[in-house]
Amino acid sequence: MSAPAPSRPARSGPSSTPSPVTATVTAPASGTTAATAAGGLDWRLRFAFLSVVWGFSFLLVKVGTEAFAPFQVAFGRVLFGALALLAVLLVRREPLPRGARTWGHLTVAALLLNTAPFSLFAYAELSIPSGLAGICNATSPLWGMALSLVALSEDRPTRRRFAGLGLGFLGVLTVLGAWQGFAGIDAKGTALALLASLCYPIGWIYVRRTLAGTPGSPVALTGAQLMVSTVQLAAVSVLFTSAPTGFPLWPTLSVIALGALGTGMALQMQYGLVTEVGPTTAQMVTYFIPVIATTAGVLILGEQLYWNTPVGAVVVLAGAALTQARPRAPRPA
Repeated sequence: MSAPAPSRPARSGPSSTPSPVTATVTAPASGTTAATAAGGLDWRLRFAFLSVVWGFSFLLVKVGTEAFAPFQVAFGRVLFGALALLAVLLVRREPLPRGARTWGHLTVAALLLNTAPFSLFAYAELSIPSGLAGICNATSPLWGMALSLVALSEDRPTRRRFAGLGLGFLGVLTVLGAWQGFAGIDAKGTALALLASLCYPIGWIYVRRTLAGTPGSPVALTGAQLMVSTVQLAAVSVLFTSAPTGFPLWPTLSVIALGALGTGMALQMQYGLVTEVGPTTAQMVTYFIPVIATTAGVLILGEQLYWNTPVGAVVVLAGAALTQARPRAPRPA
């Protein structure tokens, strides 16, 4: 469920970042991950791991909501994600970002990229399948393309990207079964999931305008952002939910895994991928997430699957891919 940013702004518009967590930067500094890339697992294994972890995150949310309120699931997610990244910072002896201005912008980024979308997805999955939530998440690049036309003057549209935008939303209508009057689809839950996916590109644009060039490693910025989101969700949970009556094994383990693996350590692995194979290849993980989310929901949770869901998902992903297409640079004479 979106990617952190280095110290310089990219000029390519909101990317279809694979992680749903943060867009503090578009590519990490190579120095922070060179050692991981050199001595760790082959990048293909890390790519597969990221696809599975982020694809299963929607299943983990679904299981978590069986015992905990949606705000509590979101709180546990950012809490354990923050702890995982803080552990990395402790080992590396890297400091957290400094400055009131930076922390102020991180507070807004945490709201847009963590607190709001994580809560919305958790509420959505009270009434829609986890697979459908994963497909809705894949619409983020489409929203990003539409918003960039208004918010990012340097991000010029092309015919191909416009075609991708139209194709993507046609895929959304296919997934929802528009020709049947959206029968069998919970309108409120689907709207919440689509709204959650819209939060990410809004957050990406905000971060690009305010935090590009901020000193600090991607891990430090992301860890700080998750810390702020933890405080936000702790306050919301206290105000709007009751304390859990118990901590059943599987829902509790699901929330811990969702945070520590999918929201914490997977991001750390993503930084190494971007450095080693480049952002374009690393971001391809985005297109595997809805496939894995749907498969996991059907095979493990027994969710029903109709023909229009996978067909529409393919159309959505094709549209998303087109919206990320960039014109080729002219060859030097």
